[in-house]
Amino acid sequence: MTDACLFCQLYREGDHVNATDGFVAIRDIDPRAPVHLLVIPERHVETFKDVSAFAEHETKAMLDFIAETAAHEGLDSYRVAVNCGPDAGQTVYHLHWHVLGGRRLGPEG
Repeated sequence: MTDACLFCQLYREGDHVNATDGFVAIRDIDPRAPVHLLVIPERHVETFKDVSAFAEHETKAMLDFIAETAAHEGLDSYRVAVNCGPDAGQTVYHLHWHVLGGRRLGPEG
C-alpha cells in the first residue's frame, strides 16, 4: 500500500459497507445509480491491465466478493464495471470495481 493513494487509505480507514480479507466495499461519493458501490482490493494494483498480479485464488475471491456485496445490498439486477485508463474514465489509479443498481440502468448508468 502507498500512503499517497486515496483508495489505499479508504481500504484502511473508509466507511465500509462490506468487507472480507483483502477486499472492501464503500459507497461512491458521486453515485450514478441509487446503489453505487466501489469494491477495492487491499493490494495496490493500478489498473485492470495489471489484474494478473493477483493469484488465481485472489481473482476468484475478488469476483465472489463483488457478487456477495451486490447481494448484501439487496441487488438481484446490477451492473459491474471497471474503468481502465484515462480515456475510459479512470481517475483513481488503484484497481476498483463499480457495482451499480437500484433502478433500470441505461447505457451510461
